Amino acid sequence: MSRTLRTPDDLLAQGLVSPEALPDLHALSARYAISVTPAVQARIATPDDPVARQYIPSAAELTTHPHELDDPTADAPFTPIKGVVRRYPDRALLKPLLACPVYCRFCFRREHVGPDGGLLTEAELEAALAWFAENTDIREAILTGGDPLMLSPRRLGHMLDRLEALPHIELLRIHTRVPVADPARLNPAMLATLRRDKPLYLCVHANHAQEFGLEATTALRALSDQGVTLLGQSVLLARVNDSVEALETLFRTMLRHRIKPYYLHALDPAPGTAHFAVPDDQALTLLRDLRPRITGLAWPNFVRESPQGAGKKPLGPAWTL
Repeated sequence: MSRTLRTPDDLLAQGLVSPEALPDLHALSARYAISVTPAVQARIATPDDPVARQYIPSAAELTTHPHELDDPTADAPFTPIKGVVRRYPDRALLKPLLACPVYCRFCFRREHVGPDGGLLTEAELEAALAWFAENTDIREAILTGGDPLMLSPRRLGHMLDRLEALPHIELLRIHTRVPVADPARLNPAMLATLRRDKPLYLCVHANHAQEFGLEATTALRALSDQGVTLLGQSVLLARVNDSVEALETLFRTMLRHRIKPYYLHALDPAPGTAHFAVPDDQALTLLRDLRPRITGLAWPNFVRESPQGAGKKPLGPAWTL
């Protein structure tokens, strides 16, 4: 497990897929990227466990249902300039690249992310940063992608320096899989880059407690020691975390790693992801059953993105006093 697996043949060699699956997976890999880092491989116990299901492709992804959308969160209509998405009055996304350490099989940007990276050119990045400077009603800059921690510390630091210097920017936020999927990237140079005068919130995407290995534990402790506030972001996924026990263990594990569970997302209807969907009535029952078992510190907001680009909508559950 010394290298990242990027092809169906790589997965076959590690016993993560069957020979019979290869024709479908080769067809699938022509459209959607594959990447399974050594850190993730170390967390996979069986080819169909809750970690493997998130990263190992399956033939089910070749089926696109009528309700599925290429752009389920409506990024495109709310993109005033390349690399920027604004769906709220007080905050906006900066997407400096579209590469990730791993490619989740349920990703809502799966039509766009991949190893080619979609890295903004210097001119495009300057234009995006100028947009943030000109729009003084933006108070929070959110770096996403792709995964911003795939950037070099120097390049990421340049972006954060420019945004932090804007008087109207009060908060910086980064969304990332790196702490659990490729924790070695959180080296001293990257940690120094993330130490900021203005508040920096790092949203760590993890969906199952099994994702947290020793390397992730060390990386998350180092982030916390740097003064970075850690938030947890998860997606409710069939046969990954769709049980009270799995969610309770996930959120308790996050708290032990100093991560405050922030969002639990309903699945975005990206093409080929329906096999991950959990019906709303089942999801709400799970959350009602979960609430008495965990501290309020472990309770996330259960939300769904509006396909019209209106942002995240809380889904409940509703409570009767």
